[in-house]
Amino acid sequence: MKAKRSLVLFLCLMCFAVILSACSGGSTPSGNTGTGSGDKGKKIVIGAALPDFSDKWLSYLQDGMKQYQKTLQDVDVTYVDAQNDANKQLAQVETFISQKVNAIVIVPVDTVSAVDIVARANKANIPIVVVNRMFDGVDKATSYVGSESIKSGIIEMEEVAKLLKGKGNIAIMNGQMGHEAQIKRTEGNKQVISKYPDMKVVLEGTGSWDRAKGMALMENWLNSGQKIDAVVSNNDEMAIGAIMAAEAAGKQKDILFAGIDATPDALEFVKSGKLQVTVFQNAAGQGKGGLETAVKAARGERVEKFVYIPFELVTKDNVEEYVKKWSK
Repeated sequence: MKAKRSLVLFLCLMCFAVILSACSGGSTPSGNTGTGSGDKGKKIVIGAALPDFSDKWLSYLQDGMKQYQKTLQDVDVTYVDAQNDANKQLAQVETFISQKVNAIVIVPVDTVSAVDIVARANKANIPIVVVNRMFDGVDKATSYVGSESIKSGIIEMEEVAKLLKGKGNIAIMNGQMGHEAQIKRTEGNKQVISKYPDMKVVLEGTGSWDRAKGMALMENWLNSGQKIDAVVSNNDEMAIGAIMAAEAAGKQKDILFAGIDATPDALEFVKSGKLQVTVFQNAAGQGKGGLETAVKAARGERVEKFVYIPFELVTKDNVEEYVKKWSK
């Protein structure tokens, strides 16, 4: 009987030992995550709110973001198109906020709604990086990545003044009215013109950044009979439209044309001598810089408040250098 009890006790102890071993072996006590590999594997989600997918220059900016995204691991980017509707962009950003994305990149549709959008992201404690379009209050954003628009207008007009030897009738083609780039590029143009007594603005209108609208505006100007020595455009697309209208009227050789952005299409016009001046704005560089800054902010890293990417003058003398930039 005593031997039987000893056997039962021995079997019970063996069972207890097996259970204890199973519970302790291969598991990590609660609160000890080891190397934190689960955190490393967690995806960062970025919401990219862009104003208009159909805008040619902005498509290069988006390409810059996408190319940089390919170099990253564990980063997802959701791109949305506001179709130039400020209310739609606000709703899209609110969706990003409700989804609790890790950071937001935005090229604002306009400078009024942008202030409210930044405030909403800040309230939700989500980093927001503004790209390309500056506005009063942009310093409230996590960071601004872009170029100083007024400098492009100054660079553009200084070269036009040089080519015209400081005299002539200037027609200024504005982008979409109220945009920071439209305001500041035109301001830069006029700062330079004010230094030359024999230069004056004789015509001014908007082509809303669009080639077809730039063409229509130029047709109206040509029909007005006003003598034009130079068309100075806030961007290349409108300048190309103006050149096409002038060619159709047989007046292209009588007028100097200038634009801003140095897009691939514009560089072909520079090579042919039809577009005498453009100013390189690094679209891909701004896109890459915007996404790079947003990812850093999402990771809790320190970022610069302002990240400036300089403008560069492009003429027929150095155009091949910029053609190579686009082919990389």
